[in-house]
Amino acid sequence: MDEGVVMTLTVPPGMFEKEEHKCNPFSADLFGIGSTARTVPLLCSSSLAPNYSQPEDHRGDYCEQVWKDCKSTPISNSPFQPRNTALTGSASMLTDFWHSENDFCASHSGTPHNQSVCFNGQGVSFNARKDSSPSPTPTGICLEKIGNGSYLNMVAHPDGSNKAFFSRQDGKIWLATVPEQGMQEGLQIDETSPFLDLSTEGHLSSDLGLVGVAFHPDFANNGCFFVSYICDGTQSPNCAGRCSCDQEVECDPSKLGSDNNGIHPCQYHLVISEYSAEGSPSRFSEATYADPSEVRRVFSMGLPYVSNHAGQILFGPTDGYLYFFTGNGGIRGDPFNFSRNKKSLLGKIMRLNIDELPELNEVANLSLWGNYTIPKDNPNADDSTLRPEIWALGLENPWRCSFDSGRPFHLYCADDVQDEYKVIDLISKGGNYGWVGVYEDQHVGYPPWAAPVTKPTQGIIFPIMGYKVSSSTPENMESASIVGGYVYRGSADPCLYGRYLFADMYTSAMWTGTDGIGKYTSTSIPLRCSEKTPIPCDESANGPLGLIFSFGEDNKLDIFILASQGVYRIVQPTLCGYAHQTSATTDGVTPSGGSTGMSAWIKVLLAVLSVLAAAVAGSVVWRCYCNNTAFCCNGNVQVTNNNTIHGDGNSAKPGDIELAMPKPEECRGR
Repeated sequence: MDEGVVMTLTVPPGMFEKEEHKCNPFSADLFGIGSTARTVPLLCSSSLAPNYSQPEDHRGDYCEQVWKDCKSTPISNSPFQPRNTALTGSASMLTDFWHSENDFCASHSGTPHNQSVCFNGQGVSFNARKDSSPSPTPTGICLEKIGNGSYLNMVAHPDGSNKAFFSRQDGKIWLATVPEQGMQEGLQIDETSPFLDLSTEGHLSSDLGLVGVAFHPDFANNGCFFVSYICDGTQSPNCAGRCSCDQEVECDPSKLGSDNNGIHPCQYHLVISEYSAEGSPSRFSEATYADPSEVRRVFSMGLPYVSNHAGQILFGPTDGYLYFFTGNGGIRGDPFNFSRNKKSLLGKIMRLNIDELPELNEVANLSLWGNYTIPKDNPNADDSTLRPEIWALGLENPWRCSFDSGRPFHLYCADDVQDEYKVIDLISKGGNYGWVGVYEDQHVGYPPWAAPVTKPTQGIIFPIMGYKVSSSTPENMESASIVGGYVYRGSADPCLYGRYLFADMYTSAMWTGTDGIGKYTSTSIPLRCSEKTPIPCDESANGPLGLIFSFGEDNKLDIFILASQGVYRIVQPTLCGYAHQTSATTDGVTPSGGSTGMSAWIKVLLAVLSVLAAAVAGSVVWRCYCNNTAFCCNGNVQVTNNNTIHGDGNSAKPGDIELAMPKPEECRGR
């Protein structure tokens, strides 16, 4: 454009209103993540991607269109003016710096070979492949390994930084710095200097021990955080409490007997303790150590047996209450009906107020299990037969639950039931998830996607996703264990956005689940390590990950996998050579005063200004390609049907994912 030309960007009314619009989470990718700042977004191009097709509206060749329409346009004072380069005159054009269309697009385009997204003149676009048909499922998960340590928990630092806490069952918690993606750096963690070390208490072990960590929402001001663990009462006098097998639930511990390992009922206790970071109230976020002295014993309950203990803790993102997840006590089939017993706290999700201490009479009247109070809107307010702590019931062994950061009222839980099916539940207030009991006259309970519901549900809420384990031998069922993950809200892989991730511990098999307006689908998905991973992956092991213990999410909403082989992070799928998305654009900003005859040059400049103003608005819509037969795990996994559709309508049909697995050499107790 000529010097002195003034351009006006008119913003549509209400564009910045949060209720109606939100910025495209992948807009930043248009400018790359390199050290050199870009002034022009990456433009969609087809000339450098011969194996990829143009979208139907021909926006895939937008870079070529810009060159054709603007190559003879003066670029003085425009975003296309090369940085730190003196122009020969006000009439300098694109052709003075780029000699051909290929040269120009090589400099300014984002192709499917090296970028996830590009700008197509209206918004963020995802490129299309010719050799695959559209599918709502991504083709694979690309990982980078950033740490060699094996951990059970990862919790983002409450200060919103790139720091995170990692913990292990032996009672140690470390503060670490998570590197930026693309920096080729590993996790910065010093295992010789833990943030908190409870292993010296003498009652934590690698098999049980520390199972949960949660930081108070107001940690920056109060320095409070909470730890859940399983301790041995015979090893420490501090490990004590009431037995969960008591008269209230019509259970007599003297009649339970010891288990196969000689452990007596309620020898082990499930405990929540409060601790505090060292430092002044204004500097808790900078604390690198915690005071090992227990501030408060929040909860303590004796376990009838040591398996199926669960024990995770989470703070609700909207209410600030502490959610506590317990297993049913460890006996196959739950013969004492702990999980569905409304007076038992086994097999439950509890919701506790830890900000207010109970009065002495309240502890006695409500028979509380520690120092906490009851939120006034807990289900007990409507159902007096429920223990006041209970938020949901009927679970067997919830192993890793999470709130969806995009829809914070959605709480997903993986329930590691002891029968053929490993399931994912969508938790609701007062929900009963004891679905196995619906089929009392059958050998095993079937989720609704595997067999039609032929009996009254009796108020039972069925799982939304899951997989089937081969029941040919008892060993197969014992060596399968589901691990719940997160709904992916990161920006590294647009194809995974909005999908729930979960896995099997022993096979490293992974699935993605999608909410299709009330009908959930889950699909197995391959995974592999990026060639640019900061730490090489051990491909010779039992899969690149080994055993998967848990998932993690940082403050940037990137997803991590915590495995026996180390710590892994989900990165751009192109780094692993996975196919990219079909063309799908967000509803970009259309400047007022424009016309269909506006030149491509003006459109580009206006679009750049709108992106820089964070005004690329609208809903993100994308579609992905998938090879449904691909499944990348170890050789012991067999997938008989890797698509499952779940719902109450007639379209729901069986879809068993069958895993045939030998019994692993080591089995970490849960």
